[in-house]
Amino acid sequence: MEEGWSQCGIGSEIAAILMETEAFDYLDAPMERLTGADIPMPYSWAIEGMAVPQIDNIVNGVLNTTYRSKQ
Repeated sequence: MEEGWSQCGIGSEIAAILMETEAFDYLDAPMERLTGADIPMPYSWAIEGMAVPQIDNIVNGVLNTTYRSKQ
């Protein structure tokens, strides 16, 4: 998870390195990027939560990667 954009961030670089090495063969599923929205970061704290990943986004990302559904 990274609050930055999905491209050109440290998380995307780590994911790319892992996907290009033998480490990918040991993963049960492909990696999924969970990043902030592709918008400028809002100044208002009231809407900042809409731009960065929230708990529900993280839970859904984990469930998608592990091929499970939310019950």
